[in-house]
Amino acid sequence: MKILLLGHKGMLGCDLLSQLGRKHDIIGLDKEEIDITSESECRRAIHENRPDIVINAAAYTDVDGCEKAKDECFAVNAEAVKNIAETCREKNIRIIHFSTDYIFDGNSNEPYKEDSLCNPVNVYGASKLAGERYLQELSSNYILVRTEWLYGKNGKNFVRTILEKARTVNKLEVVDDQTGSPTYTRDLAAAVDLLIERNVAGIFHLTNRGSCSWFQFAQKILQGAGVTGVQVMPIKSGQLNRLAQRPAYSVLSMQKFIAATGKTMQPWQLALQDYLQSIKY
Repeated sequence: MKILLLGHKGMLGCDLLSQLGRKHDIIGLDKEEIDITSESECRRAIHENRPDIVINAAAYTDVDGCEKAKDECFAVNAEAVKNIAETCREKNIRIIHFSTDYIFDGNSNEPYKEDSLCNPVNVYGASKLAGERYLQELSSNYILVRTEWLYGKNGKNFVRTILEKARTVNKLEVVDDQTGSPTYTRDLAAAVDLLIERNVAGIFHLTNRGSCSWFQFAQKILQGAGVTGVQVMPIKSGQLNRLAQRPAYSVLSMQKFIAATGKTMQPWQLALQDYLQSIKY
C-alpha cells in the first residue's frame, strides 16, 4: 500500500517510517514540507500523493506550553485533523491518528477502556479530544490510537532526561502521584503495523504492558542503565508548580487490541531494556 506519513521526523514518526517501510510505499512529510493547519496544503499533499492510508503522527505535545499557546495547540491537534479527515473522506482514504491518555481526568482506579468517559483536565487533552471528535464526525474509515508516556530513539523524552540529569547531580526528585504505562515507540509502531495488517477500524488503546509512577520509572531507568550514586526522591505533582494539571491515573486497557489481533505488547520493563540497549548513554 501507499502510505502518506505526516510527522515522519518525530519520535513516533521515525519508528513508523522504519516499521512500515519494510512492506509499504511510504511518503514522509514533516513541518518543513507541509503545514497541516492549512486546509489547502493538506488537500494538495493528499491529492498529489494519492495514498491508500494517511497516518498523522504530528502533534503539539508541549503539555505546559499548550496552556499558554491554546490557539496554536488547537490548530495542530484539532483543526489539522479536521483538514486531513475532510480531504480523506472524499476518496475514502483510511486515516490512522494518535491521541493520548490525557483525554481522561485520571479519577479512575482501573484501566480506561476505549468507551470510557472523556474529561480532560488540561488544554492539551482538550485539544486532542477535539481532534478525536473531528475524526469521528468526518470519517468512518479510521484507526484512532490512544497511547501514553512515549519514549524512543529520536527526540526528547523522559528516559533521556533522567539519564542526562544523572550525569550532573546525585539526587533527582520525581513525582510519585501520577501512574501510567511507559511506551516504547518502536513497540507502538509494530502494534500499529499489526492493526493495519488485520484491517480493523475504530479506537484502540496501545501501550506497553503494566504500569508505574514516574518515580518508579526513573528508578528503573537508572537501574537498567547501570547508574549508581544517584538517589531518586519521590515528590508530589503540586511541588513542581507546572502550568498544566496532569491526570493522577491514566492506565489504558489493552483488551480490545488483544481481542482484535490475538497479540499483546511486551511489559514496559522489557521495552525499557530494549531501548537502553539501542541508545548510547
